[in-house]
Parts: sequence; structure tokens; C-alpha cells
Amino acid sequence: MGQQEKVATSLAGAVSEEISASLAPVDAELERRYPGDPGTRQPVHTVYVPGDAFTAGTIRSWGDQALALLDEHAPDASSFAAVLGLSDELAEAVHSRVRAKLEREPVEDLRVDFEDGYGPRPDAEEDETAARAARLIAQAYGNGTAAAYMGIRMKCMEAPVRDRGIRTLDVFLTGLMEAGGLPEGLVLTLPKVTYPEQVGAFVRLLEAFEKAHGLDAGRLGVEIQIETSQAILATDGTATVARMIQAAEGRATGLHYGTFDYSACLGVSAAYQASDHPAADHAKAVMQVAAAGTGVRVSDGSTNVLPVGPTAKVHDAWRLHYGLTRRALARAYYQGWDMHPGHIPTRYAAVFAFYREGFEQAAARLTRYANRAGGDVMDEPATAKALSGYLLRGLDCGALDIAEVARLTGLTRADLEAFASPRRGNLTASAQ
Repeated sequence: MGQQEKVATSLAGAVSEEISASLAPVDAELERRYPGDPGTRQPVHTVYVPGDAFTAGTIRSWGDQALALLDEHAPDASSFAAVLGLSDELAEAVHSRVRAKLEREPVEDLRVDFEDGYGPRPDAEEDETAARAARLIAQAYGNGTAAAYMGIRMKCMEAPVRDRGIRTLDVFLTGLMEAGGLPEGLVLTLPKVTYPEQVGAFVRLLEAFEKAHGLDAGRLGVEIQIETSQAILATDGTATVARMIQAAEGRATGLHYGTFDYSACLGVSAAYQASDHPAADHAKAVMQVAAAGTGVRVSDGSTNVLPVGPTAKVHDAWRLHYGLTRRALARAYYQGWDMHPGHIPTRYAAVFAFYREGFEQAAARLTRYANRAGGDVMDEPATAKALSGYLLRGLDCGALDIAEVARLTGLTRADLEAFASPRRGNLTASAQ
């Protein structure tokens, strides 16, 4: 080992103690505002269904319609791969996994819509629709037919529709309570948020409901839809969306980009309203930075080009949707909206291809890091966090299997979770 080095210091212990004491408020603030990713599953998409169109068979119907489109317009792996430009190596794995996903879990996240997709209705009709949505969602969780996440999008907190939105939320949540309680996968979406004060008011609303039913404080969360320019940049030049996250007081779970409302707000012509428009890129980049480290996840928007009609038109729409989804994934937007059953084959094809293409390289890099082995890339803890998060997302959606991940890495899911969330586990546990 050689000669032991002499260790000398110059500062008294009181100096370190004084500095730590002075930074204690900052330490607490950092932990409160930036707790990190929650470590839970993030759905790859959100499906919006108008309240009056939602039935007990909606999820299965979407899966069946998607399978029928595949059978008609791309009946085998080679034809599906040719449409999307998949490599021969990926064609069979992606196609078989897409079909299996459509049969097993066609929808990961579903929102019953009482806003734009539903529109203004007589109060009695919307009351009844909200009560029916609660009953059907409760039944779905009870009989095992629910999506992993389900909930509603209410009307916004602007004055003309505020009372109606509050009542719909109350009817829906009360219906769930009367049917047995709030499901674990419950998600509530607040659209067209412009001011942080609207988020704060929504928080007061959730607090009142929790108190009325004796629920734990913070049981109800909120997804915030970013659909206006004011939600990105306030009149004083600050990033409004960052203030919205703080106004949610720990209840914000997601920021969802509204492609068409936001584009229209900026005056983008209808023909150019898309999730890859420069205005969309700017908005989502601001959302992404505002949400980083807070535990709030960012979702991309949707395309309104539907895969319907003759095969050529369906293929064009599939290629567009596939390309937009792959583009979003590369930019770390791991979730998006799907507006039609025909979108979900290409949603899953894009997601599965994304994770399977990079699987072996990510597994090799994480294995070398875990074993402290050398390689052609020098990875750091932050990279190990990203690599393990990549593998976990692939596992959650069905792109990867735990057996193949374990075979290439020698790591368990618990090991991956420890790397992905070092605050929640020992970062080096699997390497020891």
C-alpha cells in the first residue's frame, strides 16, 4: 500500500457546523421543491374520450379497432415495418409486441373529457354523465378492466365555466367515494390554466373535498394543461408554468401540452399547428426545465391527422404519428396524447422501437458502471440514473421483459430502481 499519508487540517469543526447551519433552510427548500422523480410508472400516452361517448367497453373497443386497422392495412410484421421504416431486426419484435399490447392493455391512461371534447350541455345532462363516468370507472377498477390510470378532464377555472367545472368534479369524485373510494390510478386534469392563482384555487377545492370525506391531505393530485401563451411567459417575463407547479403545493403530477389551443393562441395557422412547430418546441422546453427535479412529468400533445380512409391515407397518417412520437421520445417527452384508436398501433410501435433499439447498448453501459468496469464511455452517476430510467420505462410499457434485462445486466428491478432514484435507495448497492 506504500507509506501512509499524513492528514492535516486548518479549519476548526465549528466552521463546518456554522456553514451547515446557515444552509439548513436552503437544504430544506431544495428537498421540498425538488424531490426528484416519484419513481412510479408513467403512461406512454393519454387517451381522451368525450364524456357522452365513454362506456364500459371503451378501452376494449379501442384495442379491437386498432387491431382491425392493423389487419386491414398492415397484416404482418414485414408490411407494418415497411410503412414505418423499421429495420429487419426490429420488425418482428415490434409487431408482435404491438399486437400483444393491443390485446392485453390497449390504453394505459384514459381521461373522460368534460371540456372541449364534450362542450356545453344542460346541467342535468352533465350531472348525469359525470355520475355515470364515476360508476363506470369504479366498476372497471373493481373488475380488472380499467386502464392503469383513469380520471376526468373538467372544465377550466375561468369565470364562464368555473361553477360547472367545480360541480362536475364534485359529482364525479362523490360518485367514486360512494362506489367504494378513490382508485389508486385516479388522475384529474385541469385545462386552459393561465394564472398560478387558478391552480391555487383548484388546490383549495381538492382540500375541501378531502376534508369533507376524511381523506388524507394531498390524496388528490392535478395535471395542469398548458394551452395558453400566458402559461409559459407572464407579463413580467417570468415563466408562469414554474409558478404553477409551486402553486399546486406538491399536488401537481403532470404538465400536458395542448397542441392546438396553444398554437392558436400564438396565431399559428391551422395548417401548421403541430407538435413539432417551433412554437411548440419552445413551450415544451420551458415546461421541461420548469418541471425538472420537481417530480412533475411533462407530456407532449397530439396530432389531429387521423388514420382513416383508404390504405394510402392510413399509412401516411401512421408515418406522421410514428415520426412525431419518435421525435418526442428523443427529446425526453415520454408521454403524449392519442385522439383515435388508429393512433395507438403507431404509439406503441414508436415506443417499443425506441426502447428496443437502444436496449443492448444501455444494458452494457449500465452493467459496466455497476461493476466499475472500464469501457469506451466514461459514465457518471447521473448517466447511470438515465440508463436505468430508460430500462425501467421500457419494462413498464412492455417494450422489454425483465428476464432479458436481467440476462444482459445481471440486475434486478430493485437494482434498477436504486440507480434511477438514488435518494430512495443505495446507488451502489448492486455493485457491492
